[in-house]
Amino acid sequence: MHIISRCDRTTFRQWAASLASFTGQIAVAVGLACSARAAEIDTEHMLAFITGTDVGDPGEKEFEAGFTGRFGRAAGSYTAFNNELTFQYTPAKNLTVEISAASNVHHIENVPGLQNRNAIAFGGLGVGLTYRFLDRAAGGLGFAAIAEPHWTRVDDDSGEPINGYGTDLVLAFDKDIVPDRLVGILNLSMEPEASRSRIDGIWSRENTAGIGGGLLLRLSDNVFGGVEGRYLRRYDALDFGDFAGEAFYLGPSASIALSERAWLTLGWSRQIAGRAAGGHGPLDLVNFDRQQARLAFGVTF
Repeated sequence: MHIISRCDRTTFRQWAASLASFTGQIAVAVGLACSARAAEIDTEHMLAFITGTDVGDPGEKEFEAGFTGRFGRAAGSYTAFNNELTFQYTPAKNLTVEISAASNVHHIENVPGLQNRNAIAFGGLGVGLTYRFLDRAAGGLGFAAIAEPHWTRVDDDSGEPINGYGTDLVLAFDKDIVPDRLVGILNLSMEPEASRSRIDGIWSRENTAGIGGGLLLRLSDNVFGGVEGRYLRRYDALDFGDFAGEAFYLGPSASIALSERAWLTLGWSRQIAGRAAGGHGPLDLVNFDRQQARLAFGVTF
C-alpha cells in the first residue's frame, strides 16, 4: 500500500481549503449576479482536463488563467503547480489561435529519483491552433483538431532547468446525448517533447499518449457538473519504442457560467490504476502524480 506523506496531505488540504473558500465566494456571486437566461454549453472549457470541440464566434477574443496542481509520488513530499495565462482569438469561422505564457512552482523533498527543490520559475511560451471540422450544434456531433507547440524552460516533473521543445496534439470529439443537457466528450492525445538540460547539457526525449473521456451534465441554467477519466502511457522516446509507465485518472469537474462572458471551471482527478515499467505496484508514481487538481477562469470580449 502506498501512503501519502504528512507534508503532502497538509499541502493538498491547504490548497483544497483555499480552493473551496474561493469557490464558495464565486457561488455566492453566481447566485447574486448571473442572468436568468440559461448559459450555452461550451465544451471547450467545461471539463478540467479534457476539451470539447466548441470554438468562439469570428472576431471573439478570450483571456484565460489556468492553475494546475499535482501532488504525491511514491515517497517523500511532492507538490508542483503550473500556472498559465492564455490569450485566444477567433479570426474566422471554426478557427482559433492562441498564445500563452507559463510559470512553474516545485516543492520536492526526499522523492526517489528527483533532487530536492523549492523553486518558482518562468516556465515558457506556447502557441496554439484549433480547427473545428464538424460543428456539434449543426449535426449533434463535433470534431476538432488541436496543435499546441511550446518552448519550456522547466521540466514539469523534476523542476530542473531545461530548454524543451514539444507539441501537444489532440483530436477532440463531442456528441449531444441529450440535447442542451448531456454531452459526451472524447480526446485522443499525443505529447512528444525533446529537451536539453541547462545544467549538464544532456538531451532527453519522451512522448505521452492518451485517451480521455467525459460526461458533462447541465445541473441548472448556469451550473454544470461532469466526470472525466484519462488513460496515459509515457515513453522515454519519441517513437513509442521505450515504455516507461501508464496511469489511469478519474475524477469530477464542475463549471459555472458567471455571466454571458465569464466562466469558472474546477476539477480533481486521482490516479486509481497504473504501472511503471519493471514495477509491480498498483500505481505508477514514478512517471505520474498521485492526484491532480485544476482551476481555470476565462473572460471573452
